[in-house]
Amino acid sequence: MAEVVVRPMNGGNGHYSYSKNSAFQRNAIEAAKELINKGIAEELDISTFTSSKTFKIADLGCSVGPNTLLAVQNIIDAVEHKFHSQKESNNIACDVPEFQVFFNDQASNDFNQLFTSLPPQTQYFAAGVPGSFHGRLFPNASLHFVHTSCAAQWLSRVPPEVLDKRSPAWNKGRVHYSNSSSEVIKAFEAQYAKDLDNFLKLRAQEIVHGGLMALILPGRPNGTPHSEAYINKAFELVESSLIDMAKKGRISYEKLDSFNIPIYYASLQEVESVVKRNGSFSLEIMENLPHEKPQPKVMSVTLRAGLEGTIKEHFGDEILDELFDLLLYKKLEEASSVIESCDSVCLFVLLKLIPNEQKRVYAACTG
Repeated sequence: MAEVVVRPMNGGNGHYSYSKNSAFQRNAIEAAKELINKGIAEELDISTFTSSKTFKIADLGCSVGPNTLLAVQNIIDAVEHKFHSQKESNNIACDVPEFQVFFNDQASNDFNQLFTSLPPQTQYFAAGVPGSFHGRLFPNASLHFVHTSCAAQWLSRVPPEVLDKRSPAWNKGRVHYSNSSSEVIKAFEAQYAKDLDNFLKLRAQEIVHGGLMALILPGRPNGTPHSEAYINKAFELVESSLIDMAKKGRISYEKLDSFNIPIYYASLQEVESVVKRNGSFSLEIMENLPHEKPQPKVMSVTLRAGLEGTIKEHFGDEILDELFDLLLYKKLEEASSVIESCDSVCLFVLLKLIPNEQKRVYAACTG
């Protein structure tokens, strides 16, 4: 059975690079800034960290910049403000620590592009950490703040049953789940829940007592069908473009049937359910962030910057220009009114690690 290989976002700084085509993702980070400030001001217990002279931050799925640099700076500014406020209000020695930032992504990520984008005078010590966030990345209790934005919707794998011809969930002739059968949707839901639960278990080992984690996830409002979410509608158009190319003989139906995009867009309700079942973190903030819908041309290059590597790995690079031209000049323009009617949101979730002795009490209270 063929398995989709997930590739990082496009590196470099060329026309289709992620660094030049990630305003959609940047908007989510900017929209979350005030909630990051609020979460750190109200939930970060700096007395827990006074014995440590270094405050350690990790951005998981950082890609190549510049968005990760903005996110990290927002966190550092908020932590510094918290330390200064604590010192003034309590009139105690509460010096701002040094900062160390770990930028994490897959080993094949373009870290060179990322690190050449660092400002000449940074307020922190930077390090790259290659590896999938679906596995362990850091030593036990070594991180004070974990951040991930527009990354944790990527699954660890395509659900095996959607690629299995013998399964009721076989997603024949399709590459996305949102407009497929209920069996396909349930398979993606289950894979996402499993991956998020594992992600939480891993981070619970890596974060210190009292540490925080912020998740920014493109998603859908509670109760909104998958097929009516803006981001899913855009992916359906990528799927439609690939189907048209199969009809023209540009790609084989066998290749089409063995490809599914390993992404799932959850609702806050789904995320909340997984977090509570997992029991490692308390939910401090959960909100839907309104998200601007980009124009068709912007959306096309945004999708290309994010999907090109994965599509190229499976279908080859000779179809890329034709595929994304078809997406831009036909699919997105034809469906513009339909897309505009769909909801576009990002989910913001702030979590706080629960000490082991409190986990049973929290689990009992949340049911």
